[in-house]
Amino acid sequence: MIRVGLTGGIGAGKSTVARTFTDRGAYLIDADVIAREVVAKGSDGLAALVEAFGDDILTGDGDLDRPALAAKAFVDEEQRTRLNAIVHPLVGARTWEMLQAAPADAVVVQDVPLLVEGSMAPFFHLVVIVHADEELRVHRLTELRGMDADDARARIRSQASVDQRREVADVWLDNSGTAEALADAAARLWDERLVPYEANVRSGTRAAAGPATLVAADPTWARQGRRLVHRLQAICGDKAVQVEHIGSTAVPGLDAKDVIDLQVTVADVDTIAALGVPLAEGGFPRVEGIDGDRPKPAVGSGDAPAADGPQSWVKALHAAADPGRPANVHVRVDGSPNARFAAAFRDRLIADPGLQAEYLSVKRSAATTADGVASTYVEAKEPWFDEVYPRVMTGDAPD
Repeated sequence: MIRVGLTGGIGAGKSTVARTFTDRGAYLIDADVIAREVVAKGSDGLAALVEAFGDDILTGDGDLDRPALAAKAFVDEEQRTRLNAIVHPLVGARTWEMLQAAPADAVVVQDVPLLVEGSMAPFFHLVVIVHADEELRVHRLTELRGMDADDARARIRSQASVDQRREVADVWLDNSGTAEALADAAARLWDERLVPYEANVRSGTRAAAGPATLVAADPTWARQGRRLVHRLQAICGDKAVQVEHIGSTAVPGLDAKDVIDLQVTVADVDTIAALGVPLAEGGFPRVEGIDGDRPKPAVGSGDAPAADGPQSWVKALHAAADPGRPANVHVRVDGSPNARFAAAFRDRLIADPGLQAEYLSVKRSAATTADGVASTYVEAKEPWFDEVYPRVMTGDAPD
């Protein structure tokens, strides 16, 4: 299965997207529904709230009086913490129960209003943000829900900012038009990305690789890289020594293939193998037949790593199952020549415009030679990497 996090600010219209996904077969887990369920009349959660805040938070019928609870629970941070300590574990436990009950081939959509605020984004295969401008949202809240305009603005501004949402959004659905237009966009997303993504994860298949075509540098590559780094950190946990964005898309202003390359370094070769299943389940299946990088000539001594044979250049290559975001994950041993070179080469390109221009020329030539074939493109660059390796690792200036 895959887990899709769905969120958006109040009045943005995520309920339309949730309904569209559900109509097309999504397994929906609605955090708001769960939050009400765990404190329903007769529940252990409601009993815990009464014990903590008094029985005057109940209505005459024994249900939770939410305004009465809010008047007590939101007076200061201590009371808010007390409330959260009761409700959050119950919501988490119920969410886990529902996840465990989901079919093996499910696209699980978790509708979480505070997904961004709660720093939950890395724990999903994909995050979908529904957005509308503030004034449009105020209009909807006042006209459709009868809210006071000042209250609506205050609620909107208390939530995550647009920039915070963009930072975690794999998909940005604009809801400045009609509900029908939003539903159509959500349906296309479901058919063209979510369903194939789930099928790829379930079968352990990478998304189809695109051609080896250079495109103009995209200023959002850095943000996309950060998003994937955080996701990989969540997947790998303490098995990863470091996760970082490498390759051409990590170099501002450098034209490149539209593929985000990432490096995960681990303590040893056994850990490379141990990450195979977690990475595949997290959306990055292994690419078979690639067990290492091409060794480079040995350089110097001291801090410069010696290239002493293929065993020093071991790696596993994983690739994104998501058809909407090509990405490669290179899993290497921490401190190995290939791990050090990947990071040092990126840093040198950022710092050295001359080397950056040289590499761009090599890339353009390789792309022409490859005629769109990715493996040929990579192979065409290898002689230049052999030549540039000692220059990068010893700090020599380019010729």
